[in-house]
Amino acid sequence: MAVLGAGPAGLTAAYRLAARGERVVVLEAGDTVGGLARTVERDGFRFDLGGHRFFTKSREVAELWEELLGDDLLVRPRLSRIYWRGRFIGYPLRAGEVVRRIGPVELGRSAASYVRAAPARRRPADSFDEWVTARFGRRLFELFFKAYTEKVWGVETSELRAEWAAQRIRGLSLTSAARAGLPGRNGGEVKSLIEEFRYPRLGPGQMWEELARRVEALGGELHLDEPVRALHRDVHGVTAVETPGRRIPVSAVISSIPLRTTVAVARPSAPSAVRDAAAGLRYRDFLTVALVLRGRPPFPDNWIYVHDPEVRVGRIQNYRAWSPWMAPDPERSCVGLEYFCFEGDETWGCSDDDLVALGRDELAQLGLVAPEDVLGGHVVRVPKAYPIYDATYATRLGRIRTWLEDLPNLQQIGRNGLHRYNNSDHSMLTAMRAVDNLDGAGYDIWAVNADRAYHETADVPAEQPYRRSPETPAMRRELADEVAG
Repeated sequence: MAVLGAGPAGLTAAYRLAARGERVVVLEAGDTVGGLARTVERDGFRFDLGGHRFFTKSREVAELWEELLGDDLLVRPRLSRIYWRGRFIGYPLRAGEVVRRIGPVELGRSAASYVRAAPARRRPADSFDEWVTARFGRRLFELFFKAYTEKVWGVETSELRAEWAAQRIRGLSLTSAARAGLPGRNGGEVKSLIEEFRYPRLGPGQMWEELARRVEALGGELHLDEPVRALHRDVHGVTAVETPGRRIPVSAVISSIPLRTTVAVARPSAPSAVRDAAAGLRYRDFLTVALVLRGRPPFPDNWIYVHDPEVRVGRIQNYRAWSPWMAPDPERSCVGLEYFCFEGDETWGCSDDDLVALGRDELAQLGLVAPEDVLGGHVVRVPKAYPIYDATYATRLGRIRTWLEDLPNLQQIGRNGLHRYNNSDHSMLTAMRAVDNLDGAGYDIWAVNADRAYHETADVPAEQPYRRSPETPAMRRELADEVAG
């Protein structure tokens, strides 16, 4: 049995298969495990590519996390803000703070805009801008959502489908944000207002490295630097997986490689309509410029969203706030500047030295860090990081899914395998359901992260309490000082 890809989804599937005694071979194109959720280490500093919170309402996933890491699975406070016009504004937006920050003129415009949007709240929305405008009003959409979203995705907000907004900011509106900001309200009903999350002590890569170790301990094979070149099939399904050095006969395949790649490597080739549908699936890529700084981090947040249109950086991670162990030198800190781009464009093609210089200059332009306090940096490029929900993606997926029905022993899982903006827990859950399907369970894997039951709006079961972080008192004092000021 073959598992394609050694990210969160692929490794979870492999672990479940190996644990029940199946012979499993994992094929990974890259040179490390973890995929988009891996942790990179340079000069002792660790950085997370994109910032991966560990929060789930799935009992199965929570239990697996605890099984894998135990006390190394920390509990971290969430703090994230928008950096807007030289000011920090809490995100998710809270009505009281927005009122204080935007001033009386903008407040009047925003209030009038929100009232005018009332009829739209009773209609279904097709695009991202329609969805957000209906919930916040046009003015707040333009102030806080439009420019940043277009910086992230590289397309007009009118091109993004409302499904993406509903999936990522489910339940959040101006009225719900206002209620969450009232005394005695913790915001627990709103997905985006979760105030605590779990995080591996040494970054998310620690989770996937442990998962890979256990797969191999159970007899599974893990092969890095071995991309899939062909999926051979007949009328019954996939018969073999071909890599540059060999051809592996298979009884079943669980694949987390990009859906576009799955179609492209099928032999015999998929029908031309299916190939065209797959070729038209779009992705947003990004790169991280991790900068080592002299002294304490420039802000206490886990991450900030940079809405300033004068700089190219979209988001900045503060790795010490994720885990004190990510930055081992107490006299230095490390931040990750994220630049959203398309593979092959000007930003992607910049040299590492130029990107480090760009990050240093933009931190100074934003007033966050003096250039002389940047001691060095590293660059990591992440292709196919975000599936784009454009106007044609649903039609394309439908055509590909119909074709996949003729390959009953091939199951697609994970973010890229389903072309769906899954978090790590959703990706792992798709893997679990795929393994169950081998026993005839009949789960619709495409429904994971589409149905309300999979989201953070419900409480974590009481039987799955968070473990407390085994931090030293000094570390706790340091974090408290950072949050305080």
